[in-house]
Amino acid sequence: MNLADLGWRASLGESFKPYGKQGLRPARVAREDKNSYLVLSERGELMAEVSGKVRHEASGRADFPAVGDWVAIQPRYEEASATIHTLLPRISSFSRKVAGSQTEEQVLAANVDTVFLVSGLDGDFNLRRIERYLALAWNSGAASVVVLNKADLCADVDVKAEQVASIALGVPIHPVSAVERRGLDVLNEYLGHGKTVALLGSSGVGKSTLINSFLGTDRQRVRAVRQDDSHGRHTTTHRELILLPGGGMVIDTPGMRELQMWTDRERLTGTFDDIEALASRCRFRNCKHEREPGCAIASALRDGTLDAGRFQSYLKLQRELRYLDTRTDQKARMIEAAKWKRIAKASRKNAKARRRGGYR
Repeated sequence: MNLADLGWRASLGESFKPYGKQGLRPARVAREDKNSYLVLSERGELMAEVSGKVRHEASGRADFPAVGDWVAIQPRYEEASATIHTLLPRISSFSRKVAGSQTEEQVLAANVDTVFLVSGLDGDFNLRRIERYLALAWNSGAASVVVLNKADLCADVDVKAEQVASIALGVPIHPVSAVERRGLDVLNEYLGHGKTVALLGSSGVGKSTLINSFLGTDRQRVRAVRQDDSHGRHTTTHRELILLPGGGMVIDTPGMRELQMWTDRERLTGTFDDIEALASRCRFRNCKHEREPGCAIASALRDGTLDAGRFQSYLKLQRELRYLDTRTDQKARMIEAAKWKRIAKASRKNAKARRRGGYR
């Protein structure tokens, strides 16, 4: 298997040099199971586990391999297995806060060139949800593309596309029908040799059908959506890197109903450039955009040049990120305290050992 086919590039080669001198080999993570990983190496697929050192030094889930990651492995080709000794630096990564109350980063896909943000043009079409995906994708380091699937079920495709264009500033938007195989040629342009595309979106938007179209075969299982609310059931149950006949790769991901932010407030700017530009024209620098005189936001809301729903979405994400900042700071302090507690405990243990040995 040629590493270039898997997306290997010169910058990765530079990062890998010290590990190559140790006799390790590069591989790419194709699937994450409960306690193991399927990796793609120069000599094919291997089942791998992380080393004890990787596990010990990891401070959270984001320090473990994710689908799309490049890793340095000690292969055992005769056993079709390997040990992962380190992660190479991620060129890009798409992350969210883990579902639930825990404050931790979950990397959904790594080393991605383009993110397809897939939305259905059926009853589940939701501008605010697309906005949230865009906010996360902006921070990923990958290029974003909005794919509006199920054009065959929509009578006003152009209207919906214009609505998305109003929030996806400068982002390509492609209405397609995976079932009828309409509009897919333009998507294939993103899937060149060695290129990786991640498909992200809610359950039922047609990600698996799109992948089957790229593959030219029904590899991915597809379920019908519920007719009453256009919601789908989770057909894809795990993230997976899939090689395409044309030389590109796609990362399939399970549908996500809960998409909590993992970024910072400053990095929302790319998604909300229009609101940030308006805010910069307010009379007061600390304007809260409520009843202050000379507020450009309030003026734009009154004359309709700024959509009220979009502004409320912006405020909601700001509140969410402020809360995340607070929780992240608390967690960092707890980790630091635990580290010094371990150091102090080890120091006391060593002191006792020296005293028992007659040393003072």
